[in-house]
Amino acid sequence: MAHVIVVGGGAAGLSAALFTQKNGLETTVFDTDKTWLHKAHLFNYPGIGSQDGTVFLETLQRQAETFGVERVSAEVSDVSESGDGFTVTADGEDHDADYVVLATGANRDLAESLGCDFDGDLVDVDVTMETSVDGAYATGAMVRAEEWQAVISAGDGAAAALNILSTEKGENYHDFDVPADADEAFGAMADES
Repeated sequence: MAHVIVVGGGAAGLSAALFTQKNGLETTVFDTDKTWLHKAHLFNYPGIGSQDGTVFLETLQRQAETFGVERVSAEVSDVSESGDGFTVTADGEDHDADYVVLATGANRDLAESLGCDFDGDLVDVDVTMETSVDGAYATGAMVRAEEWQAVISAGDGAAAALNILSTEKGENYHDFDVPADADEAFGAMADES
């Protein structure tokens, strides 16, 4: 089974983790819980009229964990290529992954040390959020000049995850659920929420 490591637990990181884990890829999120979402209040997120950023984040964390995403409270100090994948160093321990998603807000240090190409100050990515390093993705503020909002970040994370899933499945992958899928995943409670 492919293993995905996501560095950062904000909207982009947790969106990527949710998509990959729910579609059968073992996913671990390393996070220090210092996301900008704690300072936000969401008015612009589809389906949410008005919600505190921390409340939204806690809901997203529970949702990801429900699907089996492992969340680890640890600071990542290095990401490097190793063999066919990556080694992520968090709190002095190494962890291997087939894919890595960098969702560290505007902090581009890990992308730089990994050797990702830059366009000026921004990490250079394609439309699927893949960097110049095969299997490494960058999302959110590190790839966008002054375009910082949860909607874009969540979409970036989803784009990265769908590309990883397409690579693993060998065809374009579509994550489109119907009510029966929710019933299977959550039981009768899905109808009540």
